Amino acid sequence: MIFAPKILFSTLALLLTAGELGTAKAGPRAEISNTAWQLDIAFYDPQRITVRSSNGQETTYWYVLYQVTNKTGKDIDFFPSFSLVTDTTQTLDAGAGVPPNVYDSIAARHKPEYPFFWAPGKLIGPLLQGEENARVSAAVFRGFDPTAAKFTIYMSGFSGAIDRQTNPSFDPKKPESPDNPRAFVLRRTLSVTYSLPGDPQTRSLATPVRISREWVNR
Repeated sequence: MIFAPKILFSTLALLLTAGELGTAKAGPRAEISNTAWQLDIAFYDPQRITVRSSNGQETTYWYVLYQVTNKTGKDIDFFPSFSLVTDTTQTLDAGAGVPPNVYDSIAARHKPEYPFFWAPGKLIGPLLQGEENARVSAAVFRGFDPTAAKFTIYMSGFSGAIDRQTNPSFDPKKPESPDNPRAFVLRRTLSVTYSLPGDPQTRSLATPVRISREWVNR
């Protein structure tokens, strides 16, 4: 059975916080005033879709359908990234292990509302200004831990704001390296957390419930 939950649109121009994050902490909360540039995003809460592969096997995926619009006053090089982290510490990157026909199925499902769907690989690159250049795409994840009761989706690439923080563990006696960085560069990321009601036996059919939405540095 495929669920299509009620549409809940959000824009990155607002800072909204409700409830608390689960175990998937991202880092310090980001202040909205520290904006270099910021794109507008509207998105559906996560939905499932079941797709049959060429060998006849059916696989269920989670996806977040979104529309991004550039109202910054300049063209922006757009490189979005999405990750999903469960309260059981499983981490999934959008697109990993997702075949192309899944995006075709998502595009077909939403064609009445969004006839021009962009596969993620074609979306990367310059995003021109204006609503006429808005793009619709989807972040897709393979099924995650069925015992997870909460999960958080992190959306990056929609803000140019960064924060450099000194590494308190930096050892000046050793060369600076990825294992011994002098500082960390954190990027403003939208963090949206959901709960899955019920027990592990029923969560495969549960509709995600949004718990919180906030900017974080990650």
